[in-house]
Order: sequence, then C-alpha cells, then structure tokens
Amino acid sequence: MSYDATPPRPQPPMPGFPPQQPPHPPKQPGRGRTNTVIICSALAVIATVVITGVAVSRGGGEAEARPTVTVTETVGAEDAPAPDEEPAADEAAPEDGVHALTDTVAYENDIEVSLAAFERQVSSDYAAPENTPYAKFTIKIVNNSDTRLDASMMTVSCAYGDEGKEGESIYDDGLDGLPDTSVLAGRSLSVPWGCELPKGETFLQVEVAPDWESDVAIFTGTVKK
Repeated sequence: MSYDATPPRPQPPMPGFPPQQPPHPPKQPGRGRTNTVIICSALAVIATVVITGVAVSRGGGEAEARPTVTVTETVGAEDAPAPDEEPAADEAAPEDGVHALTDTVAYENDIEVSLAAFERQVSSDYAAPENTPYAKFTIKIVNNSDTRLDASMMTVSCAYGDEGKEGESIYDDGLDGLPDTSVLAGRSLSVPWGCELPKGETFLQVEVAPDWESDVAIFTGTVKK
C-alpha cells in the first residue's frame, strides 16, 4: 500500500465565499511576556546603577577627594591704628634735649656731662642768698676728646616747681661757682653746685652747657624732701 506525498492542492473557492487564508504558525506559549520582563529588568538594573553612581559622586564625602582651603585673616580698617594716633603715655618718646636728673649727656665732641649726689641744705648767714633752702649736687664733666676744655666757659641755670620759677644759684662755703680751670684730654672735673629749692617744692630743672659752643642739656626730676 502506497501513499502519495504530494500535498493537496488548494481547492478553488466556492462561489460566494472568500478565499481560504493560509494557516498561522503556532505561537510559542509565554515567549513575548518573558522577553518583556527580561528587558524591563535590565533597564531597572541600569537605572539603579546610574542613580547609585550619581548619589555616590554627589553625597559620598569619602568617595571623592576635596581640596583644602586656607583662610588668611586680614586686619580690618577698624583694627588698624590711626596714622595720627598718639602713642600711649608709657610709650611716649622723651622730648628732645630733656633728660632725667641722673642721665649722662654725651656730645659729638666726646664731652660728657652728668649730675649726681643730690641733697637738700639751707645756706648759711654769710651765703648769697643767705638762709635759703636749696638743692646741692655735683656737676661732672668728662673730656674724652683729644683737646682740652675750658671749664670756665660752662653755663649753669636752674628752675623749680610746676610753674617753672627761676632758682638762684647758691654761693656758700664750698660753693664757689664756675671753676677757673681747664679739663685736659682724657680727664674729668667735678664741680659742686647749689640751686634754690624751697622746702615745699620737689621738682627741679637744671640746664648745663659744657662751653659756649655746645647745646644746653636740660636735666629734670624730683628731689626728695
């Protein structure tokens, strides 16, 4: 018994009926839905990775090196001292040419002048002026130059008190005024001197010039009562 393997020919359509459509290939169950699920899952994974990377780059302080910022403080205009501001009292520079009673004044010609041994006394009945309270001290002249200095050319004047009253020079026993001698090179001379200073006064000003060509050195200070 034999079978004919030739496929049957399509029959012509019957009058009044549409032509017969070829059969559709059979659908594989679940394939389209599975592909959709796989694609959506892949997109979700990609989106998660992208979002996580952005979050790490923006919010993760440890995952990103940051520059070090150095802040330099500056002094504001309100903190800077005014250009015309005067120094404090304890920092004020001494007035030019004015020195303390115990200072030593050195001149450019290598002459030095200083005062020492201050004490209060009262002149005698035979002094000029007599019976007058005064301050006795020693004027010392040091000649460090290579020429002699004529001590008779020295000038001395005094004042006392806050109002600056002129004090008379005292001439008494041991107070003979200016010496009539010279200070040789490399030598020194001590001259005792007295200036009027009333008992109620403590401030004393003594002005000394070693010769007529030198500036006057002004010594100021208080003498104990």
